[in-house]
Amino acid sequence: MTTPARWAAIALALAMPAAATSLAHAAVPAYISAAVADSHRPEADTKRDANRKPAESVAFTGVKPGDKVADFIPSSGYFTRIFAKAVGPTGHVYALTHPDWGAEEIDPAKAIAADPAYGNVTALNAKINDFAAPEKLDIFWTSQNYHDLHNGDPVVDVPAFNKRVFDALKPGGVVVIGTFAEDGPLKCSGLDVARYTAAQLMAELGDGFTLVTSRRHQHTTPWGAPQAFTFCVCRFQPA
Repeated sequence: MTTPARWAAIALALAMPAAATSLAHAAVPAYISAAVADSHRPEADTKRDANRKPAESVAFTGVKPGDKVADFIPSSGYFTRIFAKAVGPTGHVYALTHPDWGAEEIDPAKAIAADPAYGNVTALNAKINDFAAPEKLDIFWTSQNYHDLHNGDPVVDVPAFNKRVFDALKPGGVVVIGTFAEDGPLKCSGLDVARYTAAQLMAELGDGFTLVTSRRHQHTTPWGAPQAFTFCVCRFQPA
């Protein structure tokens, strides 16, 4: 997709009153609605849709048919499947997993990649600081994972990781991060996590990225606990 087309898509997805701050206000193109309605999505995923707002979340990224997308630490593949249908047969999704986190994290991505319904998905397994996609990306997406990079399990060189993301993107591509907001939880799975305002996240990403927009999302865990998230779309434009 050309850069003007990408920003037109993001502008459409984010068209909303200035005072609104929730992902629930994002405009949703028909091809994303169709991706969410895909009959191949498992019931375990669709039952979570009311809480996770997948159509609005994916529309927020500005994704278009033909895009190349990385889904970093996809877990069950909840968003992997939706991105795969949104980008269509001319696009591709790379599900990036980490070898130290066991079969419960690795096998779902491999199963999606082996499913004929998702023939445009490739599962890639590498250490967090060693990931590489085989082609330049339009979108690098991570949801509910970035805040864990500072918890020491595994040890991650966060500036080096962000440089990997920088190098993976096409000029004009975006990194979309959904991470604990400044008033989010202090721990996740018993481990300390980082919390971010949009400004703090941009400072950590460093030079080469500019903030396109940010939105808040109030997530509810399966056991009913509210968690405040910040979602940021950050444009990569090398000097």
